[in-house]
Amino acid sequence: MHTMALPQQTDQEIIHEYCNGDQNRAATVFVRKYQKFVYSVALRYLRSHDDADDASQEVFINALRNVHSFRGESTIQTWLYRITINVCTSISRKRKFVSFFKRDDGSEIELASDVYTPQQQFENKDFEKNFHKMLAQLPDKQRETFILRYFDELSYEEISQMIGTSVGGLKANYFQAVQKLAKLLKNSEYMKQ
Repeated sequence: MHTMALPQQTDQEIIHEYCNGDQNRAATVFVRKYQKFVYSVALRYLRSHDDADDASQEVFINALRNVHSFRGESTIQTWLYRITINVCTSISRKRKFVSFFKRDDGSEIELASDVYTPQQQFENKDFEKNFHKMLAQLPDKQRETFILRYFDELSYEEISQMIGTSVGGLKANYFQAVQKLAKLLKNSEYMKQ
């Protein structure tokens, strides 16, 4: 049984205890040790205290779910930094995505919150599944352009070099994709809620 003070445990000891011993205690030590770091990275990236809190919770859930696969090729702090950036990027994409599709009165579509209650997790997964179905309805070039431009955040010039289409053609594809997706979204159940 470990009697060390919480902050004195090494990362390796915390991981070992989490994987082979008292998971609750090890998780508490792990979160206490890195919560300020994760929160500050999330806050710098998202610029919102509420979003940074939500992101931090998601980071620790992801980290603890995958801690057994941490191979020590980097420090725990570097590993958590990467997870934090991925979570923040996902949250930012959701925000950016919502701003693209508005109701006729100018109000935005409400996506599931990043505070994951079971109902919200279901709604978010349901929305993503249905949105992927909507994307599948687009012609190939429009779908590819939309994904590369919107989700991968590539410039038209970068996309043009990748797929060999003119910048003007890409802009037209992107505009048409947005118009079609907006129409599909307006006719979906998410607009009627």
